[in-house]
Amino acid sequence: MSEAIAASGILPSDWMFVFAVIGMVAVTYSLRAGGYWLMGRLSITPRVRRGLEALPGAIIVSTIFPIVLKGGIAVGLCLVVAIAAQVKLKKEYAAVFCAALVAAGLRAVGV
Repeated sequence: MSEAIAASGILPSDWMFVFAVIGMVAVTYSLRAGGYWLMGRLSITPRVRRGLEALPGAIIVSTIFPIVLKGGIAVGLCLVVAIAAQVKLKKEYAAVFCAALVAAGLRAVGV
């Protein structure tokens, strides 16, 4: 659709890009500001606190699980290696490096 608008001469494609970036910035800022505004009006009960404490793990699982399902055994192995390295070494960069090494090795053997 944006190409059709750009092709019609209403807006050049550079301006479409600028408006798209400005729109994304506005939406991102409003969501963040809205979250702070909303949390400033909520009372933090123990139940809400438990929910907020569980939120990062839930976000990570909901982000990674579809990737593992789509990526197959290689992605699953890399995830297992990353988790094991993180638990053992307690260094995030080392875990990412170990997972990248396993990914490179699996790609080299064609998995």
